Amino acid sequence: MSKREEYEEKTERLVTPIIEQHNFELVDVEYVKEGGNWYLRVYIDKEGGITIDDCEVVSRALGDLLDSEDFIEEAYILEVSSPGLGRPLKKEKDFKRSLGEEVEVRTYRAIDKQKEFVGLLVSYDKDSVTLQLDEKNEMTINRSDIALIRLAFDF
Repeated sequence: MSKREEYEEKTERLVTPIIEQHNFELVDVEYVKEGGNWYLRVYIDKEGGITIDDCEVVSRALGDLLDSEDFIEEAYILEVSSPGLGRPLKKEKDFKRSLGEEVEVRTYRAIDKQKEFVGLLVSYDKDSVTLQLDEKNEMTINRSDIALIRLAFDF
């Protein structure tokens, strides 16, 4: 297990009771380096959406726990936020929640001369996802070929 994965896993264990206490959902935890700074990001959600006050409550409680546990060696910036509209589908619960929803899929390599697909997520398993592209056409894509899958949104 890499240091990054270890930090994410330990943070997830620390934040889970806080999330459950407030009836929020933990969407993801990531530890990434951007522009010379390390960021520990916790994405939370709830029915009706997350507010700034919700993020602040989780951030304060988690920050205190992280300070007392002190397992992250580098200096980092803690961010607690909503996952946003275009959040990627990563976990089983993300796929389950998104069944019947319109998703955008980007692949690593071209499939039928395309690398981007939009359709309704009609099924998934550990190896593939199936999209309803239009009234007559479905497409199954191997998960190993998917660079990104997320909810599609129009403005």
